[in-house]
Order: sequence, then structure tokens, then C-alpha cells
Amino acid sequence: MLKILQDLLELQAVDMRLQDVRARLASFPKKIAESDARVAASKGELEHSKAAQLATVKDRKKYELDVEGWKEKVRKYKDQTSQIKTNEAYKALQHEVQMAEEEIAKAEDRLLEQMVAGEEYDRRIKISEKSLKEVEEVARGERSKIETEKAEAEKALAELEAARARVTTGIDENMLDHYDRIVKKHHGVALAEVRDEKCTACGMRIRPHVFQEMRRSESQEMFHCETCTRILYYYEQVSSAAAVSSNTPASTPAGLFQK
Repeated sequence: MLKILQDLLELQAVDMRLQDVRARLASFPKKIAESDARVAASKGELEHSKAAQLATVKDRKKYELDVEGWKEKVRKYKDQTSQIKTNEAYKALQHEVQMAEEEIAKAEDRLLEQMVAGEEYDRRIKISEKSLKEVEEVARGERSKIETEKAEAEKALAELEAARARVTTGIDENMLDHYDRIVKKHHGVALAEVRDEKCTACGMRIRPHVFQEMRRSESQEMFHCETCTRILYYYEQVSSAAAVSSNTPASTPAGLFQK
């Protein structure tokens, strides 16, 4: 295989690993944001329960004052009973007393409702506080794990970038630009192996005379797929018995050429 192809294949292997590492690094902010969002949601639920409890306490005080106010009116009406001179006035006063007592009953019912609601919010607050502690503990573990994975990914990124710089030093600038254009077009894959006389990337069949040229070990040229434009490479397959007898690998690389 031509040295340039060996270099390009090594470069592609490095670039694909770089792509994976960069994708991992790009995923960390989202993971952290999702973890923070779960904590925020748990805090929001707790604050909502506390706010509702506070509103219930205020309403309860209001209804307690209402009960006392109506009871005071009832006492005043009853104190006035001894001063009543006519049946009509007495009936009118009794009617006022009855209405006031009805209002007392309504206020007491509302007060009871608020007391029950207050107990329910107390229960919810305790549950929310427990849930928040659990969510925060999980979030701390997630963040610690993410920070560890991020540090590992950043280390791998630095190593791979150094490896890429080393590989690209042996590649002509024009060829490197050509490789980069194909990479951008095909999502990181610029080279494709030929198997069964087909491009493994797009499935396009290779022309017979082109394939024969690719099989020549002394070939000094490179091919591109006529359909997807990727740079093609080919490994000559040999039988296992032949490989053993000759003490060579089961496949040997053949040359490629560029149109």
C-alpha cells in the first residue's frame, strides 16, 4: 500500500476517535444542565409547598378573626335583648343573631378546611425536603462522574490532537485539503475499503479494469469511488493455508490511485 494511503488511513482513524471524543465533550454541558434542572424542579416543588402553607396560615388567621368578629356581634345582639320593647324588634334582633351564627359556622368550616390543608402542606414539605436531599445527592454524584469523564476526555483530546499533528506532518498540504473536503462531505469518513469489488461506503461496484489495477501490489496510484468520491483502498485476500505456508497475514494491502 502506498505510504500516503497508510498515512491517510491512520489520519482517518485518529479523526474518527477525535470525533467521538468531541461528541462526548459536547454532551457534558447538556448532562449537567439536565441534572441542575432536576434539582431546580425539586427546589421549586418545595418552595411551592412552603408558599401554599404560608398562604394557608394567613387565611387561617383571617378566618379566626372572622369567627371572633361574628361571635362578638352575637354577644352584642344578645346583650340588646333585654332592651327590646316590641315583638317586631325582638324578631329582627333574633334574625340578626341567627345570621351571625350562620356566618360563624361558615367561617369555622373554612377555618377547618385551612387547618386540614395546612397539615397536608406540612406533609408535602417534609416529603419535598427529603426528595430534594436525595436529588441533590444524586446530582453531586452525577456532576463528580461528569467532571471525571470530562477530564479523561480532555486528556484524550489533547493526545489525539498531538497524534493528528504528527500524522499530518507527512501528508502533502494539497492532499490534506482534499482529504478534509471529503471528510466534511461524508461526516468524517474520507476513505472506504473495497470488498467484493464494491465500495463499502456506498455500495457502488468498481469497474473491472479499475479493480484489476487496484489489485496490483506495485500500483502507485489512488482511486476514488465514482459515486461517493471517497478514496478507495483494497486488501488482497489470500487463503489461510497460503498465509501459513508463506508466514504472511491472511490479507495484504494493494495499491490505489487517484483519477
